Amino acid sequence: MATTQGITYYRGMIKRPKPTDSEADILREQETFLASGTPSKVNVVRRTDKRTGHLESAKGDQRDVVTIQDLPDDLPTLTPAPPKKSRLKGERVRFEDEDPSELLDRHDTHISAVLSKIIERDTSSTPVTLPAFTGLAFPKVLHRLEMESPVPSTGGKRSIFAQQIAAQRINEKKTPLYGVHSSGSKVVNVFPECSVKMDEPPSRLDRFSALAGPRLVSGQGLGGSDSTVETLKIHQENQAKVQAMSKEEILEEQKRLLAQLDPKLVDFVRSRKAPRAPGSDSQDERGREQQLQEAIGTGVDTEEPMERPVEEHMEAEDDEEDPTPQPPMKEEDLPVKPQKEWVHMDKLEPDKLEWIRDLPAPRRRGTKTAMQARFDFSGNVILPTMDLPTHLGLHHHGEEPELAGYSLQELFLLSRSQMTQQRSLALSTLAHILTKARASEFVAALKGSVVATLLDAGLLFLLRYSLDDNVEGVMSSAVQALRALLVSSDDEECLDSTLSWLHGLASFPLLPTAKEDEDDEDEGLPEVMRETAEEKEEKKTDYDVARTDVIKGILRMKLLPRLRYILEVVRPSPRVVQDVLAVLTRIARHSSSAATQVLDCPRLIETVMSEFLPCTWAASNLLGTQSVYGLPVANAMKLLRVLATAGRHACARLLNSLGARERLSRLLAPKPQELQLEPGEALRVSTEAYRLWAVAASYGQACDLYIDLYPILVTVLQSAHRPWSPSEALLPLELQRLQALLTLLTYVTNTAGCHQELQTGLVSSQGAECPPPPPVTWGHVTGLQPTVLGLLKGCVRALGDPVQRESTLRLLPSYLLYMGAFYSQLSAQSSFSPVERLQELEMLTSEVLVPLLSHEAVHRLINNLKSCSAVCNPQSSFPGPEALPSLPNLGCSGWMSAGGLAALSSPFPLLTSLCYLLYTLTSIHRGLVRKFRSLLLLEAVVGYLRACGQAKPTLSHCILRHEHHLLYLILRLATRLVPSDPEVSKHAALFHHVSLVMLPWLLPGSEYLAHEIMSTVVFNKDFIPEGQGGGPEAADLSALRLQDCSSPPLQTLGPLLREACVQLPSIRGCYLSHLAHLEPAALSSRDYHLGRTPWLSTQLLPELTGPSLPSDWPFLPLISLYERAGAPDGGGLQVESLPEGSVQSVTHCLQWLLLLEVWRDQALTVVLPVAKLARLACVFLCSSDLFLERPVQRLTWALFRMLTRPPQLEALDLNSPPPGLASFSDLYSALMGQFEAVSFGDPLFGCFILLPLQRRYSATMRLGLFGEHAGLLRSLGVMLDQLAIPIEKFTSPPEDSLPLLRLYFRALVTGALRQCWCPVLYVVALSHLNTFIFSQDTASQQVEAVRRSLLRKTYYLTDEVLRRHLLLFRLPQKDAEMGFDTFDQLPPIRQRKLETVLLAKGVSESEGD
Repeated sequence: MATTQGITYYRGMIKRPKPTDSEADILREQETFLASGTPSKVNVVRRTDKRTGHLESAKGDQRDVVTIQDLPDDLPTLTPAPPKKSRLKGERVRFEDEDPSELLDRHDTHISAVLSKIIERDTSSTPVTLPAFTGLAFPKVLHRLEMESPVPSTGGKRSIFAQQIAAQRINEKKTPLYGVHSSGSKVVNVFPECSVKMDEPPSRLDRFSALAGPRLVSGQGLGGSDSTVETLKIHQENQAKVQAMSKEEILEEQKRLLAQLDPKLVDFVRSRKAPRAPGSDSQDERGREQQLQEAIGTGVDTEEPMERPVEEHMEAEDDEEDPTPQPPMKEEDLPVKPQKEWVHMDKLEPDKLEWIRDLPAPRRRGTKTAMQARFDFSGNVILPTMDLPTHLGLHHHGEEPELAGYSLQELFLLSRSQMTQQRSLALSTLAHILTKARASEFVAALKGSVVATLLDAGLLFLLRYSLDDNVEGVMSSAVQALRALLVSSDDEECLDSTLSWLHGLASFPLLPTAKEDEDDEDEGLPEVMRETAEEKEEKKTDYDVARTDVIKGILRMKLLPRLRYILEVVRPSPRVVQDVLAVLTRIARHSSSAATQVLDCPRLIETVMSEFLPCTWAASNLLGTQSVYGLPVANAMKLLRVLATAGRHACARLLNSLGARERLSRLLAPKPQELQLEPGEALRVSTEAYRLWAVAASYGQACDLYIDLYPILVTVLQSAHRPWSPSEALLPLELQRLQALLTLLTYVTNTAGCHQELQTGLVSSQGAECPPPPPVTWGHVTGLQPTVLGLLKGCVRALGDPVQRESTLRLLPSYLLYMGAFYSQLSAQSSFSPVERLQELEMLTSEVLVPLLSHEAVHRLINNLKSCSAVCNPQSSFPGPEALPSLPNLGCSGWMSAGGLAALSSPFPLLTSLCYLLYTLTSIHRGLVRKFRSLLLLEAVVGYLRACGQAKPTLSHCILRHEHHLLYLILRLATRLVPSDPEVSKHAALFHHVSLVMLPWLLPGSEYLAHEIMSTVVFNKDFIPEGQGGGPEAADLSALRLQDCSSPPLQTLGPLLREACVQLPSIRGCYLSHLAHLEPAALSSRDYHLGRTPWLSTQLLPELTGPSLPSDWPFLPLISLYERAGAPDGGGLQVESLPEGSVQSVTHCLQWLLLLEVWRDQALTVVLPVAKLARLACVFLCSSDLFLERPVQRLTWALFRMLTRPPQLEALDLNSPPPGLASFSDLYSALMGQFEAVSFGDPLFGCFILLPLQRRYSATMRLGLFGEHAGLLRSLGVMLDQLAIPIEKFTSPPEDSLPLLRLYFRALVTGALRQCWCPVLYVVALSHLNTFIFSQDTASQQVEAVRRSLLRKTYYLTDEVLRRHLLLFRLPQKDAEMGFDTFDQLPPIRQRKLETVLLAKGVSESEGD
């Protein structure tokens, strides 16, 4: 015997059968095998018969019987089946001691949800019919030819069996299952088992009329002759239940059923298309969905459009009937007639010639579902109904050939084609689509975000791969698409237009707003063992990085070396060069680290400098205009300017190491006409050179160039005297160049103003680190002021000329800003003499500023404040539909043309610069203040401030900081005018309100503005006129009107408010000390806003993560004290262990909160009432007896009364978590623990405990009090007249929580809840228990059993007082001695209920005996 691969052979006895063996040979081998006695390798096993459930071979075996004990009578609620698990999960580790039966019993717990009590139908009277006898031995064979179905087809191929069953049902006059039509009616199938008749629209109650017969119950399987009657009876019972239900009950039941079913099954059923009947008219077909919704009323929505990306194709039903098939191709239809001598063309084959037919006309699609978007080569959306000619090349795709245009999926496919033209065409089309999508041109036509869809599909990787293409055309198209993806032209235009505004050089880094999810892998590890952010970043794939930050993702893909290769080696066309420079500029705007990577990329900046910013070039280069190599390019200079804003070190590197200083001299020394460039490009290059120089001057750098080029700068400045004609084609570029020059001179003046301070600091530093003084001194810039003053006077005169007005209004802000910077630095010079300058300032005011303020053109411009404001129009600053967290932008789409903040008609640049100059002049000459009062009294300005006080702007918008500058300057001017001008002081409350709502708006980098507003406006008594002239007494009267006569306030507001007004300076010091952590940011912001250029380190503002101050900043002292001294579990510390001055700090905080609640309640609307209550609870949690201090308790009582006024009480929603907390229940649990520990029965603390126990709030807090913290009931001695909340809020509506009612009863019976200990909750428990035990409402069996049990236990109570209170309770009564009224005796209806319950108890006991 030999063994090979598990197969056993017996030599000489058994051999493998061969194809040539006969049947006799095989039988002989079988006999030989059986005679050898060798066991067979194959065993025959009888499988279980599925019909009988047992083995046929074991007929005598006893069958297992499954019995279920304690089977419930009611079918339990079904739950969706668990999702299918992976097959690999079944291979988990098993232990030997695991019992499979126990494991099965533990997991298989759903048997009771499947089986319920089954009552067998009585079939004793059902006749038994025997089958009919026939003369045939076997049933007749059904032939296909004999199967002529009388059933009209309903669409789709049907089997013979289905046709036979349908014919049989028609013969039996039953309703078909699959949409068989009868004359005059139409049946639409939503589900295979449910069809709705739609010949007439039924009424609401008759939509499930029994006349139509049952639709869900077919009667199949009942048997007998009365199956139809039984089916109709079941249907009528179901119909009666449905008609008895209200619409809300039907909707609730529908939601419950949908929640129990598998969501995938529901989606599948909803997506089923109902079969269409032949011969039905198009009108019925078009109205099918609408009629179906009317027919089934509150049934499942059969048409639910789903949000899908634009590239996904959703099934859309045709509005028209299918087009009639075209006749087969004939010989005369051929464009070229076949000749006889052509080989194999004697016979026409129509099937093979179909492809040369004309495309069918596009079918109209009337559907509400989303369809696949198609685009032309210009990026425009092509509607499905548009019939475009084929010569446009928009029909060359396989799917839906009759529709013109290409889908995104097809464009992706073409971009990887082997044909160069197809790749280039696809990429350029994607570029056009991205450009239009970023401009929000697809909002009305498409659902979803095109950019997000393309990024999810891998567009970034596609473009990066295409950049490596060897074909220049494909590479150029990829660069174009990359620019369309990254660069927003509107944002760049907006940033460029605001450069000449106040502090316009600074900008926010365009970092992603979405934060990455924190990894839990390092949780619990020591700090040393945790991975750093850089290590985590290195572990991520390119896709993960690009998904959260597109710019960071492309930098990881080595984009910069590839762009350098394109510029240096490929040397593409001018358009591609401009696109590459724009992409590099956008990368540099991302962050300082991204700008550093651009600077560090080998030979990248050197290539830009040598090729696009050369020091010498020939005029012959302009003749061909086919290349920009060797010529200055404005966008290259713009790239250097954006890189310089990343920091002073980057700027110094550009100036000193990379040759930017020489380029500035070369490009600014000659006139633009002498640069041998195209006139427009020459002006743009000159403008960008001035802007780059201005950025360098903002750091105090490159100021030596000012001394060298001073004559040229003055010459250019004096050229602004010439009249400007609106017809000049280059006028906008000329004006931008002058604005850039004035911005440069402004920063040079600021730098010169710091020279003396730096020189003094250098002498006194004695070797300590100190910035060196700049080369430019104050004497170098004093000659500019007369020239600019003359230009300013000329602008005021030119405002009267309509031809010059527009250009004059554009230059005025720059002149005013320079004058403001000059006088602000002048006052800091040692040579400054106020007396000598007074006459000069008065002349400036009378000849320039006053005429300017009274000019009609300026008033007309100021009237646009509200319409151009981003604060008053938050919808204008909302991010567009294509804004992505991973690719942020400024959201300035359409601002320049639609009248936004940065539009040409915007009054903000002029009004901001004017207020800046006015504030600077009034700082030097206080006597000029009243001459500018007309500005603050303008109706447009007052209306704008009122609108700002009611606005809720988008706080993450970068451009809002320019509007914040204007509001800040208006408030600072108001601080000079309110104390001295009665007319302006009438609006003091408005100014104060604006300052309060503005503080939480200020963005990072504006900490200095916040400090100044808090120091001069917010806590200034001049801006709180209510505190003077009887304001506190009026608050007392108002509080008395709000209280009931029986419940006067425990603490009057008048003395508290009067004391708070006296303590305003101390309150200001308290808040400023609690904001000391912002001191470094405030100092940096101060240098930026005051023009201290040598101390600036960067023009990039801090990352825009949110406002500088939280919206609940008035609660800051309380929150900080709780964080320092409060324990997280609610246990507080002793007062003596609190930081020094904590009581005084808390008192000042409560005084300020009370003042705001009484007189500035609108300023605190941004803080939710639940957040106010949570913050105020810190008074009790941060210490064991801080709340017992008399000033703290008086103020907290007053604030509690304010928070529980009827409007505030209705707005208090404790079911939603307050900001900063997971839930209010957690905070309430800590409060209850603190109350038990240290409250000493304090009524104030008790009111805070009682407030969340109102009936409309979650029962969780009431269960927690009566369950886990029942011990505090002994000390919760708040009287009814001390409670500021109506008792009806606690007793109505009746309690429906059985566990809570049991806890109420247990607390009363055990004596834990007594009237002398806790009067309020005693009345509440009596009210709910009395209402429950005597309720006449229909309830479930369980509720009724609990109700009877509590009533019996109440009757048999041994405590007669409690028994009487529970049985005879009538209504809560605040003025009653016990807090409630009682019946003298039980009403008859209650007496009968009690007797019924007691009688039922007696009968049950007698039956038991």
